[in-house]
Amino acid sequence: MKYKIFVDGQEGTTGLKIHDYLSKISNIEVLKIESEQRKDHETRRALINEADVVFLCLPDAASKDSVSMVINDKTKIIDASTAFRTNQDWTYGLPELHINQRTKIQNSSRVSVPGCHATGFILAIHPLVAEGIIPRDYPMSCYALTGYSGGGKKLISEYQNSNKEQLFAPRHYALNLNHKHLPEMQLYSGLSAAPLFTPIVGNYYQGDAVSIPLFPRIFNKNVTARNIQEMLASYYREDRFVRVAPFDSEAYLEDGFFNLMQCNNTNYLDIFVFGQKDQILLVSRFDNLGKGASGAAIQNMNIMLGFDENSGLD
Repeated sequence: MKYKIFVDGQEGTTGLKIHDYLSKISNIEVLKIESEQRKDHETRRALINEADVVFLCLPDAASKDSVSMVINDKTKIIDASTAFRTNQDWTYGLPELHINQRTKIQNSSRVSVPGCHATGFILAIHPLVAEGIIPRDYPMSCYALTGYSGGGKKLISEYQNSNKEQLFAPRHYALNLNHKHLPEMQLYSGLSAAPLFTPIVGNYYQGDAVSIPLFPRIFNKNVTARNIQEMLASYYREDRFVRVAPFDSEAYLEDGFFNLMQCNNTNYLDIFVFGQKDQILLVSRFDNLGKGASGAAIQNMNIMLGFDENSGLD
């Protein structure tokens, strides 16, 4: 049996990357829409209802509009926008979140793809909150350094077609401290309040590193950095795409420097634990276009359709 797949928003960065992945998968038929018809309501409606799985790579309002077009019980939706990530009627598409999360995804017809920064934060922090090591009211902070591809076509064009001096240095943004990923970062990490999160965009195309400083003196349990590494390694030991580096993480540095692009063009996410007695630093490294977006979307589709979870992601 061939499954019919439609990407609504096929010409954006996420949509194009999803098409690349889909081209490597058998037993599917990709439904295409002509460029001049991609905003035609009736054409999109017909394709959405013909498809077994629809990827939505659209702004929030447009995603909601596409979902409203579904008039059957067959079509499954995988939405890459922010629109439904904390909606309890949707399944959060982070398979590694809980032991039963894959089952929820497999049985769901509505799955939301996590935000890129949220993915790195939640996978590092959730197990520690769930195990009672980090208190739910911990005053959490984190920052992320990411490539400009995560900003979409406009930001990509600015970096690739401009010689503005300010683009050569990393730039903080979302300094109103109200980044759109914060609600899901709080909800799925298990914290009672959102972290203070400062994202930074750099002058390179792709690759993301989320850094989370921790102070053991305000933990619920007396644990060391090595204990944290061992706990995370145990939590993710059965997960194909989440890798926890050994505690001797200095061996993974290059002349003392961290290479945040090591996971580019893969669906892997690596977690590192650095630190000593009084201070710990967690770093999640991944491709913002892979595990942070399109790769995660494909991983969810594979689970929903009963494919090997790695299909198309090699």
